[in-house]
Amino acid sequence: MSISIIKPGILDTIQDSGRPGYADWGINPGGPMDTYAATLANLLAGSEKNAAVVEVHFPAPQILFRKQSLIALTGGDFQPTLNDIPLPLCQPVVVKENTILHFPSYRSGARCYLAIEGGFATDKWLGSRTTNLNAGATGLTGRKLAKNDELSCGPGKKLSANLRAETDAAILPWRADTANCYNNVHEISCVPGNEWGLLDWESKKCWEETNFIIHPSSDRMGYQLKNEPLKMSNKFQMVSTGVSFGTIQLLPNGQLVVLMADHQTTGGYPRIAHVVSAHLPKLAQLRPSDCIKFGMVKMEEAEKLYQSQIHDLNLLQESCMTRLNEYLCR
Repeated sequence: MSISIIKPGILDTIQDSGRPGYADWGINPGGPMDTYAATLANLLAGSEKNAAVVEVHFPAPQILFRKQSLIALTGGDFQPTLNDIPLPLCQPVVVKENTILHFPSYRSGARCYLAIEGGFATDKWLGSRTTNLNAGATGLTGRKLAKNDELSCGPGKKLSANLRAETDAAILPWRADTANCYNNVHEISCVPGNEWGLLDWESKKCWEETNFIIHPSSDRMGYQLKNEPLKMSNKFQMVSTGVSFGTIQLLPNGQLVVLMADHQTTGGYPRIAHVVSAHLPKLAQLRPSDCIKFGMVKMEEAEKLYQSQIHDLNLLQESCMTRLNEYLCR
């Protein structure tokens, strides 16, 4: 075994890139809330970019490393320490065996990601290790991590002698810059949804000018927003249609809900907008009581933002592989 859960957090789950392609069975893709942070953690830890990670919420767990491991932490900052040694985010770290990872205090963000070289090796369901809490499937028997749970990792490269730390944690000398992904974190760009044109004029004006507040009931399924009620220009009934991560629906009471990673596969409420893919990571790091300022962009701009983000990750992958090969046995 690679790690043991000494003390569980409020919601810690195994996540990989998810299981797309089963929506017609009523099974959503799932996966990490912040796909950018999860991918980044894997690249820094020398794993495949779609390898399984642990998604951590605050209050967070205490984790025992049972063997020397190469890890990386990304996403939310919960002030991580290893045997009281402060650990950086977005930087690879070699941790000694029998050391304890702790997240003592909250600083920023909503979710932190722990990646380990080789990825976490749990059972697969429909080709994915992602935890589906609603179906009670895969991850670790389809549930959040609990006390005394043990996780193994897949095969990784043998650590070279110069990585064997004199102290409990050897922090490797390179770091990923995430500023481009998380800048202006409260400003979320969208493209118009199918029913956007049916909003009345005052509601469209409200959309453009309002700071929407994330409701405390928000979770991995969706962010409930608090706002002045929005209205359609004419009442009508919709047939249920497909929805996706980032779809913004207008509820009958005029409030909005943003569908998140564990969203349902269909919905019968008006889809007034969709969050652009490149801004889903920013959205995933917002917490209840945080505000959101939406803005509309054209599809061409949404595609440009996403392609730029993918380009940055591809460059990072090449850079990490080069740097790790200098430190790991060939």
